[in-house]
Order: sequence, then structure tokens, then C-alpha cells
Amino acid sequence: MPDYGHPLRFGSFLTPTAASPQRPVELTVLSEELGYDLATFQDHPYQPSFLDTWTLMSYAAARTDRIHLSGNVLNLPLRQPAVLAKSVASLDLLSGGRVALGLGAGGFWDAIEAYGGGRLTPGESVDALAEAIEVIRGIWATDDHSVLAVAGQHHHVRGAKRGPAPAHPVPIWLGALKPRMQRLIGRSADGWLPSLPYLQPGDLQRGMQVIDEAARGAGRDPAEITRLLNVGAEASADDLVRFAVEDGVSTFIVMGDDEGGLRAFAGLFAEVHERVAEARSASGTQERSRVRGPAALAKRHPGIAYDDLPASLAEKAVEPGDRAYSRYRSGYLRGGSPGLVLRAGSVADVQAAVAVAREHRDVPLGILSAGHGISGRSLNRGGLVIDVSALDTVEVLDPGVGTVRVGPGATWTEVARALAPHGLAISSGDYGGVGVGGLATAGGVGWFAREHGLTIDHLTAVEVVLADGRVVRASADEEPDLFWGVRGAGPNFGVATSFELTAAKVGTIAFAQLAFDASDTAAFLEAWGAAIEAADRSVTGQVILGQRQGGQRIAQAMLVVDSDDPETVVERLQPIAEVAPLVQQNVALATYDQVMGLFSSDGPQRGQGDPHTHSGLADHFTPELSAEVAALLDAGASYFFSIRAVGGAVGDVPSEATAYAGRSANFSLSGFGASSRFDEAWERLVPHLSGSYLSFETGIGPQWVERAFPPAHLARLRELKRRFDPTGLFRDNFFIEPGSVETAVEGPAA
Repeated sequence: MPDYGHPLRFGSFLTPTAASPQRPVELTVLSEELGYDLATFQDHPYQPSFLDTWTLMSYAAARTDRIHLSGNVLNLPLRQPAVLAKSVASLDLLSGGRVALGLGAGGFWDAIEAYGGGRLTPGESVDALAEAIEVIRGIWATDDHSVLAVAGQHHHVRGAKRGPAPAHPVPIWLGALKPRMQRLIGRSADGWLPSLPYLQPGDLQRGMQVIDEAARGAGRDPAEITRLLNVGAEASADDLVRFAVEDGVSTFIVMGDDEGGLRAFAGLFAEVHERVAEARSASGTQERSRVRGPAALAKRHPGIAYDDLPASLAEKAVEPGDRAYSRYRSGYLRGGSPGLVLRAGSVADVQAAVAVAREHRDVPLGILSAGHGISGRSLNRGGLVIDVSALDTVEVLDPGVGTVRVGPGATWTEVARALAPHGLAISSGDYGGVGVGGLATAGGVGWFAREHGLTIDHLTAVEVVLADGRVVRASADEEPDLFWGVRGAGPNFGVATSFELTAAKVGTIAFAQLAFDASDTAAFLEAWGAAIEAADRSVTGQVILGQRQGGQRIAQAMLVVDSDDPETVVERLQPIAEVAPLVQQNVALATYDQVMGLFSSDGPQRGQGDPHTHSGLADHFTPELSAEVAALLDAGASYFFSIRAVGGAVGDVPSEATAYAGRSANFSLSGFGASSRFDEAWERLVPHLSGSYLSFETGIGPQWVERAFPPAHLARLRELKRRFDPTGLFRDNFFIEPGSVETAVEGPAA
């Protein structure tokens, strides 16, 4: 039999004894300390002396950090597959992607029947397992918007809600002894998990052959299937090396609950690794951490060197044929179909990914933090995406001062929750699901904009991987020119890997939701603009307008008042509440993290298509601008039009202090449309605008960059582009053309 080249892994096989319930947990922790890769647990629910295996696994996951966990194997007849799928996905999400699903078809039928399970023949149990796999994978397939329907004889669902998706592609390993189960493994599963004491001489080799033949018959590469083996504590290094090199076993799981046995088996790891590596080197066998079958390989895009990736990226990379690819088919509003996703788990990974991008200059390049971006430039079609979502730490450095270090992959809800116990907050957009990376390099119009300014106004330092692979720290004292450019045009200069910000002291606040009759839209907009400009700086928010319903247009307003005193809140809201007839109102006291949590979704992104959005900054809502917005809405050109309040503290910062230039604006406008009619209607607004906020803009070309940056800003940005990215590697997120040496300009001190 072949050596499939899989990396060697070692696991423990523990008994969920109820007599000493902490013992299996302690042995799991010990397994992790000893360097085991995997801890597995028996599952016999009908045993009165056993803990429930799934509860035990959940507890063990909370006590460990690195080791992966699996049933060995879970008793399917007593575990309903749709609910099991949800349990697996939940624990995988909670543990950071450390769960595998070991399944068994049954066996002890008297006990199973006594516990309410149905008795099945051997053939029926295999059929039931096949149906269960279909149900489980269907629940996990959150990118599939069709009705989940499995009409099995033993397991069936119709219309079950999909999700959640696991944190990583959870492998399904089957415990099997007979050819019919082994053929199912070859067709549908990800691994074979037999126990050596139950195998007769030749059974292991025959089973491998059956699985390989079934895999080829199903159009799969046999190497897609991991070969695991439960072995006794008496197994020697010679045994393990022979099973690996001659039979293709790559994961060895030692049976037994003896601490000494676990330590002794762990003592074999280094020798087995070394000897298998020597054997593979002599035979020319390549180690392969990821194996893709013919169907997956057929989905690769031309022009991308998939097989030349550095090992650190190849192990985590996602291709169009991978199960994890569904995460990258949809953003918040629009769809995508990248050719390759490079998932970075460290700054070194980002450097390696940028190096790969340099070798692929002819395909698009996107940088993904959380995927909410309105403009949709985090994803692309046929190109590379560098996914930094795993860089999601939130570290409060000094609660007294309010200094915080945040990774680009964290969401602003996560940041708000981490800061809340310290009475701190960072004004950071109005939707908690937005990733830190995109917003903290663009501007950041949040619920405290008028009181505390933009998010970038609280940025004190940023770590960036540049186009040439260097890692630099930019601040007022280190690379100050780059620090100037990152605050408003950051995506043009590199991949941000961490941010340092200063949070503000924020306690209980008021969150108001007001609905107005805005049928006289132009008059409403004028009055709204005047009221917001006149409001106390503690008041920030937005109003959203859409199509008329029955001749009436309702404006939905959401406002934050930074006060916990009800009388003060009412006093500051009252002038705004009087701009038009109120249809509905609700005001509640809350914390900032609670408000951010109202507008956040942990579910899958489902955006599809290519909707148009445009953005603009307005100093005031003049009669002329109000009339043009009303006309655009009345013409049906936009189905969603948002007006966010800026001004106040935003305008306290000089325009030349950051690349973001729109400091004179009191309002940030964004509209959504679906046709060229929307584009044409928007152009009639442009003469009344003073700039643009690119995070809400889908227009492509230099005219949109010129609207966002005044000539002096753009000249300085072009010079910075020449210095930090002269070849234009970062070109797909509002590309700034590098300046020439002859036209280099000196910018004011940042």
C-alpha cells in the first residue's frame, strides 16, 4: 500500500468515566502538554458508568488551547444528525476550529434499542450513516440557499435551516471494519478510523484497497482520505513506522487512560517523525498536508501558481474546490469568486502572502478583514484574497489612559465588548460586524463622530506590511508620512496587521429610534440638517430614507446621545424630534457595546450580484441639495439612502492633518441603487457635495479618487505611493497612481 504523504499526528483515546469525571479532562490537558495533536473519547451513551461524550468534549475544549477533539466514535443511532451537525459546528466555533467528527454506525443494538434507538441490520446501518453524512454536510453548507432536503429511509429533513458553519472544514472519520462501510468511506468520508485489536492479519491492507478503489470510482484521489489507527500502549516505534510507510496510516491514537502510558507513547513521537521523514526522503514521497481530488483541482483558475505556495500558506489556503470556499463567495452586499484565498495567521504569513501577490501581478488582489465592506473590494473574481481575519486580538494596554492594540480581523462589536468593562469606547462605524482593518484605514464614521471624531482620529500607531514585504510601524514619530497616508488611504500602502488606538471614557448612553413622516422630503432634509448641526455634540446618528409606500415616505432615524440622564437626553433630542411629524419613537439607555451589538451579525455573509453604491460629503443640507436628493428618491433611482452626521469633533482636526480630507462636511451621504439610472441621478448631486467617503463607493476609476482627495492631498498621496508602493501592487482598492520623481512633492508635517 502507498504512503499517502500525510503529516504524522498522534492522539489519545480516553474513557468518559463518570466515577471520576475530572479524570478524562485532566488526561486531555496532559495530552496537550505532552504534544499530542488529538484527544478522542469513547461514546457509549447507554453505559451508566459513562459521562455524555459530547458534554465532556465541550468541557475539555474549554480547558485546552491547541489540541483537537473527536469522538472515537460517536454513536449515530442515538444522535440525531441535524442536531449533531449543529453541535459539532458550535463546538468548532467555540474552540477555534479544533473539532473532528468521528462517527460509528452502531453495533450494540440491544443497548441502543433499550435507549430508544432503532435496531438496524448491518446494511441498513451503513445506509443510515450515508444519509446522516448528507444531512450533516447539508446543515454546514450555509452558502447553499436552496431548501435542505434529504429524503432518506432512516434520516430525513426538509426545510431545515442551514448553519451555523463550522470554523474550519470539519473532517468526518468513520469507524469501520467491513467492506460496505469502507466503500462508503471512499465515496463520502474524510478518514478511516479502525482499532488495531479488532483487525485480523491482512484486514488493514484489504481495507485500504477497498477504500482506494471506491474513492477512484467516485472521482476522488485516495490521498484525500486520512488513515487513522487506534493502537495499544504497547505499540513500538517500529510498528508505527511500518504502519505509516507501508500502509499509509498517518494518525496514531493510543488507547488507555494511564498517565504513564500516555507519557511513554509521547516518547515515541520524535523517533517516529524522524524515521518516517527519512523513509519518505529515500522513496521520494512528498509530505502533503492538503490533498485535493480531481473535482477540486478542476476548479482552479488559470494564471495562479497554486502548487508553488510556501508551506506556511499552502496548509491554510482556500481554493474554489475546497469546502471552506463558501465563506468567500459572498460579502455583505455582493458576491465574489476569488481564485485563491491566502489565510494569514501571523505577520509572517502576511509577508509571505504579499510575496505571492507580487508574483501574481496580473490578477486582482483583495484584502479581507471581516467582509462587511460596502464597496466589495475585499473579494474579487478570479484573483487573490489575503484574509487577515485570524489576526483578531483585542488587547487593552492601559485602561487608565485608554490605549488599545487591535488586530485587523477583529470586528468592532468584539472591540466594544472588550472595552466595555473598562468604561471605554472607540467611535467605530455604526455596524458592529465591520472589521477593524478596513474601517481604521479609511475614516470611521461612528455613533460618537460629532463628539469624538473619526476612528482614525484616535489611531496612534499602525503596523503595516509594505509591498516589498517589510514590516514597518507608522506613527507620529515613526514613518510619519506613511502614518498620514494610512489615515484615510491605507489600502494603497500595504496590509495593516495591528492598530494602536486611544479609547474614550464612555458610560451609559441613550439610543433613540425615531420614525418621521418625510413625505415632503426636501423640507424634511433641510430641517433635519439644520437640527443636527445645531444639536449638542453629544448627539450623533443617521437617518435612512427609501421608497414611498402608499404615497408616504418614512424616514428612520437612529441617534446616540452620550448621557445617562433622561432629562438631558430628552432636552437634546427634542429639537430633532420636531423636524417633521413623528410616526414612532423609542429611546432606551444602554451601553455602547449593546448598541453595536444591535447591528451585527455573526451569520454567513449572503451578498450576491453587483449593486451600485455612491458616497458623498456635504457641508450643509442646502435647499438645492435637499431638492436633488428628494428628486433622486422620487424617481425611484435609490431604494436606500443614508445620511450620517459628522461635523463637530471631526471638523476640529485640520483637513491637512490626515489623508482623509473631508473635515468641513457635516454629513456623509450614501445611496444604493441597481442601475445606470442611479448613477445618472447621483451625478446631479455632485455639484452640491464637498468630497466623498470611499468606503461606501463602488465607482471605479480616477474620478472617484479625485472626488475623495483634494489636489494637494492627492499630490502628496501620489508621492507616498511612489515611495512605498512604486509598482502599484495594491491597486484594487481605489488605486492612487504613483507620482514620478520629477513631480515629487513635500507634504506638511503629519
